[in-house]
Amino acid sequence: MSAPEFSLIVTLADAAHGRTLSVEANADARAQIAKRLALVSLDRFAVTAEVRAIAGGIGAKGEVQADVVQACAATDLPVPATIAEPFDLRFLRDVDAPVTEDEEIEIGSDDLDLLPLEGDRVDLGEAAVQTLSLALDPFPRHPDADRILAEKGVLSEEAAGPFAALAKLRGKPDA
Repeated sequence: MSAPEFSLIVTLADAAHGRTLSVEANADARAQIAKRLALVSLDRFAVTAEVRAIAGGIGAKGEVQADVVQACAATDLPVPATIAEPFDLRFLRDVDAPVTEDEEIEIGSDDLDLLPLEGDRVDLGEAAVQTLSLALDPFPRHPDADRILAEKGVLSEEAAGPFAALAKLRGKPDA
């Protein structure tokens, strides 16, 4: 496994006293994160968090802020976006406890942001990068994409879809 692009280690001792973090990634880390997440560029990446001790581990609540540029899914043109994604994570020791086949697992909304605590430390930076990756638009679209595609002769989904022929028949008396 390669080293993380943006590491921000928090220990149980840090959490026991409570800690406020506010960190911004440098240009090298941003370039590595952009490459990993297939971004055109990552102009800003910042993490703010309140870290605290919780039963069985570490709690971290804060926000990931980023200025990203993604490639349009249709035209490959740059699509800039500003992201402000809140997070509320719990790193617990027994998160990955084995479950037998006979046990039923019920996952509630409170269980969705649970991560394993490895030893006495967590990498909040890696969790922040993962939070950013989940906040990205999976199909970014440039505002001029429809116009550009039409100029190139690419039909819209409505014009090329399965009901396009039926729509053409509408209004024709012989049909």
